[in-house]
Amino acid sequence: QVQLVESGGGLVQPGGSLRLSCAASGSIFSMYAVGWYRQSPEKQRELVADITSGGRTNYAHSVKGRSTIDRDNAKKTMYLQMNSLKPEDTAVYYCNAHYGLMDYWGKGTLVTVSS
Repeated sequence: QVQLVESGGGLVQPGGSLRLSCAASGSIFSMYAVGWYRQSPEKQRELVADITSGGRTNYAHSVKGRSTIDRDNAKKTMYLQMNSLKPEDTAVYYCNAHYGLMDYWGKGTLVTVSS
C-alpha cells in the first residue's frame, strides 16, 4: 500500500515557476514508477511527466523543455519543477505511483496560472 500526498500548488503569474512535491509512505517507493498527471474542467486527466524506477523520464509535449521531474528515493519524494507557466497549465495536479497491477493516486494539488 502506498499513500501519496501532493504539495506546492498555488496561484502563480504567467511566466512564473512552481515546484510540486509528492511525498510517499507505506511501501518501497524506489520500486515504483511515478508520475504527475493533471486535470482541468475542460480536459480529461492527462500525463504531464513520469519517471521510472531506473530514472528514465518522459514528458508531455506541452511541458517538455520547461518542466523537470525527479525523485529522491531516500526521502520517498517526487518533484515536478515547472517553469514559464502558462494559463493553460492551470489544473489539479495528481501524483501517481504504479508497480505491476498496483496503482495509487494522491488527492491532488491545484495550480492556477493567472495574472
